[in-house]
Amino acid sequence: MIREIEAKTMLSHRKKPDSWFGVKYNINISRGCQHQCIYCDSRSECYQIEDFNDVLVKVNAIPLLRKELASKRVKGTIGFGAMSDPYTQIERKYQLTRQALKVIAEMRYPVHMLTKSDMVLRDLDLLKQINEVFAIVSFTLTTADDDLAAILEPHAPLPSARLRAMQTLVENGIPTGVMLMPILPFIEDTPENITAIVEAAHQHGASYILPAMALTLRDRQREYYFEKLDEHYPGLSEKYRRAYGESPQNVPSNIRALEAHFTRLCKQYGIATRVPRYTPPPQPEQLTWF
Repeated sequence: MIREIEAKTMLSHRKKPDSWFGVKYNINISRGCQHQCIYCDSRSECYQIEDFNDVLVKVNAIPLLRKELASKRVKGTIGFGAMSDPYTQIERKYQLTRQALKVIAEMRYPVHMLTKSDMVLRDLDLLKQINEVFAIVSFTLTTADDDLAAILEPHAPLPSARLRAMQTLVENGIPTGVMLMPILPFIEDTPENITAIVEAAHQHGASYILPAMALTLRDRQREYYFEKLDEHYPGLSEKYRRAYGESPQNVPSNIRALEAHFTRLCKQYGIATRVPRYTPPPQPEQLTWF
């Protein structure tokens, strides 16, 4: 179900850009996400989203964003996609992501778009304008297999569509890469899967891949994920229960081997394993009378 809501604020912020994504400010146009990936951490209780099947659209997002950006003293990268993808089906109707990018372009802020959608190409004109300051687009890929992705990420565009969009962005001068996260134990944690993703990313122009070779499972997220595993992979949830116990964290026994394999591949193809960062222009030196 889609509901319209009035947000009180639009931007969350950090004192310094975060070490993973280089983001100082985060924006989420909605609460809840229509892609409905079966492993999504945003279902967890700590995020206080009552029903992740509902999508709450922040219809006053744009005036709020304009007001908040005008009050900022420090320019930093604005990240889209931390809690909900900026390009789901609601964007076709509301176009809030596009309107937000227009404001950001006008006010000359940098952006980092995280998405699983090729709909990002609709806003190529704005991203090119923003890239006069700084713009990057990161596509989440946990598999390069379209059939597997259709099970794990049922309403997201297929990996092949994301990769084609990646190539188009690169051809238009937009730095682009991959969020290789999460890697699902017992499903995606194989050298073959990692190889397929890295090679596909390389073939389509990715300049970086940021990996996280594990999966966190918390409260409601865990319950939903296990239900879907029972539906698609009968018996597999029991392996997870034994591996995780009561903990939300599990360190797979093969994680070091996978990380080493990934590092070798990235070195072979010349792919960075760190996200590019926005560098603010130097402040003009103040002249003195002495």
